[in-house]
Amino acid sequence: MILLRRLLGDVLRRQRQRQGRTLREVSSSARVSLGYLSEVERGQKEASSELLSSICDALDVRMSEVMREVSDELSLAELAQSAASSEPIPAPMRPMFNSVPVTSVTGVPEERVTIKAPAEAVDVVAA
Repeated sequence: MILLRRLLGDVLRRQRQRQGRTLREVSSSARVSLGYLSEVERGQKEASSELLSSICDALDVRMSEVMREVSDELSLAELAQSAASSEPIPAPMRPMFNSVPVTSVTGVPEERVTIKAPAEAVDVVAA
C-alpha cells in the first residue's frame, strides 16, 4: 500500500536536506515541535494543510512544488506496484459523446441545434 504521508515526508526531508538545514532550524522557523516535524518527515504523522503551509514557508518552497513532487513520486510508486503485481495499467477513460437533437422551448423545428451529450442519459430541463 502506498502511503501519501510517507511520500510527503520524504519530499519535505529532501527539501530540508538540499538546503543543508537541520530539523531544529526548520521546526523553529515553522513553529512546530522538533519531534512532530520528525514524525511528519518519517511518514508517521499526517500534516494538516496549515502545518504543511508553515513547513513550506519555513523551507521557502511553494506548497504546489512540494505537492507536484509528491504527485510525481506517487505516479512512479503506482507504476512500480502495478508492474510488480502484473496488473494492467488502466487507460484514462474518455467520455463517449453522441449527438442529441434539441428543439427550442417554442417547439419550432427550424430552431433546432445539436449538442454533444455524454453517452449516458442526460436530462435537459428548460428554465
